[in-house]
Amino acid sequence: MQLMKQYDCQGTSISFNEPTLLLEYSLDVFELAKAEGYYNTFVTNGYMTVEALKLLAEQGLDAMNIDIKGGAETVSRFCNADVDKVWQNAIEAKRLGIWIEITTLVIPGVNDKGDELGNIANRIKTELGSATPWHVTGYYPAYKLREELFIPPTPVSTLEKVRALGKDIGLNYVYLGNIPGHRYENTYCPNCNQLVIERYGFSLTKYRITSDKRCYFCGEEIPIIGAFPVLVPRLRQEV
Repeated sequence: MQLMKQYDCQGTSISFNEPTLLLEYSLDVFELAKAEGYYNTFVTNGYMTVEALKLLAEQGLDAMNIDIKGGAETVSRFCNADVDKVWQNAIEAKRLGIWIEITTLVIPGVNDKGDELGNIANRIKTELGSATPWHVTGYYPAYKLREELFIPPTPVSTLEKVRALGKDIGLNYVYLGNIPGHRYENTYCPNCNQLVIERYGFSLTKYRITSDKRCYFCGEEIPIIGAFPVLVPRLRQEV
């Protein structure tokens, strides 16, 4: 907590290594952070028990970014896992009041074939809701996929097509990941299509959401938790 205060942090994020490997540590950190008014987040593969998920919620987990790595066949083949367990945890986490975002790393020839990505978008819409953010992320060769198989990086054009697919299916917030500076890192109002949050990597460069969490331009409610420190106090009159 001393370091968080020293660096003026707003909350915690347990990530990079799968955070459920640090479950007890996470529970301790979340309790301490909540007592000081910080938020708590997980970046996770979503492959935990329901009991573990409930413990995290009870100790103050506010938001999860969950990896959906592909359809059932892809996840079984490459991860030796059951993707339906991940979906079930995402649904349960939302029921527990945890904010949910989904990330899919798009890997050429692995999970970009057929209807696989469209099916993920459809499940997000029907099981988690159209306001659930979906991050379609660019892959870069690493480890065995670089040294043995060499699967090339995901073309930006592929990610743009996947974003368009998600929007056509009815998702309001679809983002491109690992492409710093791309326009689809940003948040656009689903009603008037004006840019309301501009990003570059992990930095916010523009924030056009009012203090009551509405689009600065048309007044559409923007489902978001937390707040940027500098808020727009009221709607602009001359739209």
